[in-house]
Amino acid sequence: MDPPRQLHVTQPAVTQQIQSLEKELNVKLFIRTTRTVRLTEEGKVFLNDARQLVAISNRAKKRFENTNGSEIQILSVGCYNFPMLFLLTDPLRQLSKSYPDLHPRLQVIPFQHIFRLLDDEDLDMTIGFKEPRSNHIKAHYQELIQIPLTFVCPENHPLAPKKRISLDEIQQEKLVLIAPQHNNTALAQIQAQLMGGRAPSEFYFCDSAEAIAVLVRAGFGIAILPDLFVPEDDRLVKIPVDSLAPISFGIYYKSLQGNRLLRPFIEILKTFLRKYIKSYPLMKIAFFIN
Repeated sequence: MDPPRQLHVTQPAVTQQIQSLEKELNVKLFIRTTRTVRLTEEGKVFLNDARQLVAISNRAKKRFENTNGSEIQILSVGCYNFPMLFLLTDPLRQLSKSYPDLHPRLQVIPFQHIFRLLDDEDLDMTIGFKEPRSNHIKAHYQELIQIPLTFVCPENHPLAPKKRISLDEIQQEKLVLIAPQHNNTALAQIQAQLMGGRAPSEFYFCDSAEAIAVLVRAGFGIAILPDLFVPEDDRLVKIPVDSLAPISFGIYYKSLQGNRLLRPFIEILKTFLRKYIKSYPLMKIAFFIN
């Protein structure tokens, strides 16, 4: 069966709608000849977007087809990297035991956009480091833990045997850093301190802690990272750093009202992190729990 019959419209009507859409988008969606019609590259991109829009529309309809009367409890959580996201597994499992209709909505969002979504109430909460200047963020902050910064190097590095590291000892070391667009302000300020007076050839920028671990392991340089988010790897050595204060880690939220899941989830998350850090000997000394 040809497309117009499937759509229950005439061929001229389909052609007119396609032309109208191409005019609106200001791109050519189809290449037409006397024998064939095929998608342009722009058409292929738009087709993918169109399929997603249809899928979202279908999901929205199906949400209201539930006839058993059960209530869906949505909890929307945002963070700006995957290690933070993975921390939520056990707390969400525990929360679901008390709220079987829990529907978590988890999003990894670039740091520069995450607070806008929180302000627009597209998120119930965000998890991450406290911003040094939080007065411009229209949300409440609750500290869960403080995370010390740690020196990371390969196991065969000359500094690997040391028990503690000072900033003076790494002045000649090349640095592997989080790229600015993926970094929060607190860690960005520390990186700026480490970069001061150095040539660009002494830096390697990465999009994630995992990518940093790869370059450090390969001998490109050393890194300074929050201890909790250093990937576990027997070939990496973690050493406490003198003179660098721990970074506050917690959650931002607009209000505890209107979502009955938020308060219990915060308490579960705080308890989980308190237990989680017991497996980190370094952090047992340096952490201060609220």
